[in-house]
Amino acid sequence: MKVSPLHHLTQEKIVIGIAAALFIVFSVTLSRFFVTENLFTLVRNVSALGILATAMAVVVLGRGIDLSIVSIMAMSTAWAFYLAGHGLSIETALIIGLGFALLVGLINGLIIAYAEIPAIFCTLAMGIFVFGIVRLKLIDFEVVYMPPNASSIAWMGNKYLFGIIPMPVIFFIVVLALTALFLKFTRPGRQIYSIGDNLEASRIVGIPVRPIIVLQYTLSALIGYISGIISAVTVASVNTRQVAGTFIYDVLLVVVIGGISLSGGRGGIRNVIVGTLLIGVLWNGMTIMDIQYVLQNVIKGCILLIAIIIDSLMNPRDEQTAQQGDI
Repeated sequence: MKVSPLHHLTQEKIVIGIAAALFIVFSVTLSRFFVTENLFTLVRNVSALGILATAMAVVVLGRGIDLSIVSIMAMSTAWAFYLAGHGLSIETALIIGLGFALLVGLINGLIIAYAEIPAIFCTLAMGIFVFGIVRLKLIDFEVVYMPPNASSIAWMGNKYLFGIIPMPVIFFIVVLALTALFLKFTRPGRQIYSIGDNLEASRIVGIPVRPIIVLQYTLSALIGYISGIISAVTVASVNTRQVAGTFIYDVLLVVVIGGISLSGGRGGIRNVIVGTLLIGVLWNGMTIMDIQYVLQNVIKGCILLIAIIIDSLMNPRDEQTAQQGDI
């Protein structure tokens, strides 16, 4: 029997093909796209997005979601910079910011694991709370600029390895590699996949489901904080207003369109890479074309909706939803 060439297509291969096609089209039609300065800007921008998407992937693989990740990223970094600008050393300020991010992630995990509050509601509320409490009690400004004593870490966002590769890309690669190793070769990493695939079965075989869920959200906060630092030193500031923006949808778009199933247990770090490439190229191309910001959001929203529908049909969350087409 002859096998159709389409039989071997996967979402990952399709996304890579679309990203390559967009890159070629933009290179040919947009004079400002295929130039060194813009390509460096593109890879720097997608690095911060990709690191944050890696944080989201760790949670989604375990059948969760973290809508507080942008708030954790922005507010912990903003507070660290604020403290550094008001007398603390940059090292101490960064450690305090890290502690704050980890505390929020830990609380997220504890509430979701032990109080069994749905992750989407818990993390949504936590994101709003973190933004509000930091702006109300801890910092006075919407935009916090990198303090002079933080110049020692400026290389993380502005230097180039071998004069070619921007440092944010190096950090992105390191985060991807460490996360991939964690998920594949450590017991907690493999247990995250197991919980995402079948939570009840994981309990039956003795996997410590609740502690692993707590670990997921704590790791998500840690990786999110790293993304915040890289992003902040690249532009020398933190704009806390991004918490109320659409950045969280870009992160979800990378994860879902890259091929990580929202039903959990399927996908990996390779999917984060392909999703980041596609969204980064699309993002950059629309900016160069000067497409209205609202229209950009409409386009990204439509893509996200289509990706979620496809994911729902291909990866139903349980036996009941798997039968939705039988009605």
